Amino acid sequence: MLRKTLLVIVILFLALVAYLLLAPVPVDPKAWNAPQDAGYVGAHARNTRLAGLTMLAMGGATGPEHVALGPDGKLYAAVDGGRIVRMNADGSAPEVWAATGGRVLGFDFDARGRLIAADAMRGVLALEVGVGLDAGKTAEVLVDKVRLDDGDDPIRYADAVVVAKDGKIYFTDASRRFGAREWGGTFEASVLDIIEHAATGRVLVHDPVNHRTEVVMNDLAFANGLALSADEKSLFVAETGEYRVWKVDVNARVLSAKASLSGTPQARLVLSNLPGYPDNLMRGMQGRIWLGFTKPRGAAIDKMAGKPFLRKITMRLPKSMWPVPPAYGHVIAFDEDGKVVADLQDPSGAYPETTGVTETSDRLYIQSLHAPALGWMEKARAGLKPL
Repeated sequence: MLRKTLLVIVILFLALVAYLLLAPVPVDPKAWNAPQDAGYVGAHARNTRLAGLTMLAMGGATGPEHVALGPDGKLYAAVDGGRIVRMNADGSAPEVWAATGGRVLGFDFDARGRLIAADAMRGVLALEVGVGLDAGKTAEVLVDKVRLDDGDDPIRYADAVVVAKDGKIYFTDASRRFGAREWGGTFEASVLDIIEHAATGRVLVHDPVNHRTEVVMNDLAFANGLALSADEKSLFVAETGEYRVWKVDVNARVLSAKASLSGTPQARLVLSNLPGYPDNLMRGMQGRIWLGFTKPRGAAIDKMAGKPFLRKITMRLPKSMWPVPPAYGHVIAFDEDGKVVADLQDPSGAYPETTGVTETSDRLYIQSLHAPALGWMEKARAGLKPL
């Protein structure tokens, strides 16, 4: 009996080893060199300035991933289920204004007052402000593919979008490998892309006059947040998988992020080796650009950067065992030269996935992918003067 029991144990152990070594996984990890994590030091010294946010209910909606003031003075928030909630500037009277049927991760308003949305499952959309709920049902698809030399290439993961004064629409396609619709949602697809690290993200520009879409920059490890410089001659681009932020000439075309590291006048790094995964970028006031970190860096992930085989094994584990870092509230503001001018943290992670910041004259609204409410704080608490 003992011999049979031991035999069963050995067989089960060998089966487990075979599974961990050989079972198919959706990723094909690439080796890369993760910079040594400096931790929470210097401009990012650990603090609790983001703790104790005031919460605004959104009529049962969760995940205010992107928030902005509309031309009508209302506050708009992209939430779960592809819905966009509209409320008064103080957060009162929330209502579902539109529903795209996908998941909006970023939006901006054009000169006509239309809400231009980056929907991770549908592409770049246009919704008329003031139309109401029907706007979500009849949203115009502006871009869902880009024409390349070898044919049409789909936009798999539209993430962030900004509209320039000349009407051009700049947006990120976070991953050409893992679409949010196909891989279980925006967070799940982002984890797969960052683990694989094939750097297939890109920045694109769409001209609504000639309906032409072009590639600005390729080879980004999960192309995420986007913001225009004050003179609108440059784009700031958050590259989540590499912990950094680029400044790119808006007139650049088909740049390679990998090639640009060796030097080009059209692109340079303004922030690098950041302490977390950079997400949304939002222009604030007095020259500030706000950046949110959806998660802090994880030592296990950095240690596996040069070990693709270990990352494959990791993906064969239950999702609960994936090396996803814990929640940690963290947002910063920096100027156009990359100098950090504000750093707000909440080590408790009580407000999860702090994806970005929306600054108004007297408040900071904190964006989040999964929070059950919209958090905000008085600017004075952050050491910023109200306007």
